[in-house]
Amino acid sequence: MDRTRTKAVKIGNRTIGGGNPILIQSMTNTKTEDVAATVAQIKRLSAAGCDIIRCAAPTEDAARAFSEIKKEIDIPLVADIHFDYRLAIAAMEYGADKIRINPGNIGGKERLKAVVDVAKERNIPIRVGVNSGSLEKELVEKYHGVTAEGIVESALDKVHMIEEMGYDNLVVSIKSSNVQMCVKAHELAARATLHPLHVGITEAGTLISGNIKSSIGLGLILSQGIGDTIRVSLTGDPLEEIKSAKLILKTLGLRTGGIEVVSCPTCGRTQIDLIRLAGQVENMVADIPLNLKVAVMGCVVNGPGEAKEADIGIAGGIGEGLIIKRGEVYKKVPEERLLLELRQELLNWSE
Repeated sequence: MDRTRTKAVKIGNRTIGGGNPILIQSMTNTKTEDVAATVAQIKRLSAAGCDIIRCAAPTEDAARAFSEIKKEIDIPLVADIHFDYRLAIAAMEYGADKIRINPGNIGGKERLKAVVDVAKERNIPIRVGVNSGSLEKELVEKYHGVTAEGIVESALDKVHMIEEMGYDNLVVSIKSSNVQMCVKAHELAARATLHPLHVGITEAGTLISGNIKSSIGLGLILSQGIGDTIRVSLTGDPLEEIKSAKLILKTLGLRTGGIEVVSCPTCGRTQIDLIRLAGQVENMVADIPLNLKVAVMGCVVNGPGEAKEADIGIAGGIGEGLIIKRGEVYKKVPEERLLLELRQELLNWSE
């Protein structure tokens, strides 16, 4: 597969598809009507690396809040719509840069056309979203259960319905909480449409299980050249979704920039609180815009050797630690200054 084949779709001030960088999305979990709380969360997510944000619009008040939210943020704002076509129209009128709908539950072709007409007038992209949990009864019967083939047929039917209304500014989303089904569905969809694909494992779960399922699923899909924008769906703080998405993209070589922290798994030789230290380093480097690998090692015996592949690293001992640069011991520092000295080295870093 080749993601440069997909159409480029402009969402606010960002573009997905057409070989553009894969963008990271998340969704707020505040009440959208609470503009202050929603804006504050969006700003935190944007600072962490979120490229596109989605907010629920379940009420008229929520849709109306889009106009105020949009004034305060600098990333594209997407409206998440279920069932009520009037809310889709309102969200666009109040400034949504994209809307997410399932045409199958928006209330019939007439109401769908009313939404499409406003989107066409304003050139607002529509994300056509279909989940395995919402698959139509006739497709479940046709394929003898919920299948990848059924999900894709459902999504493409809806895409064709909108195209027949004279609009093709579309993004396609086909999700399942079943990883294998989701991977197969994306493989089928990538062969069948040139619309950009929004990729994610829906209802992936809590921090640990959700990250494992998302990493495997997104890894298998993205590594085939499929996918133009992603969301890691986790039950918890949306900030964790951004951290995970960035790591998945960096691990696959699909995004560069930012410091990568590697650390040893601890053993009986560990002489410092490595678990705490590794977490402190990860938090500490989050705001340093360097494309480096930083190693955090638990002992001074194997630390220098194990950190050879890193640009810079630290290794802890009893009451002291080492700063290691490109595999060579650079200097020895008191344990209590290890973190501070590492940060100073990074801030002064030059190639």
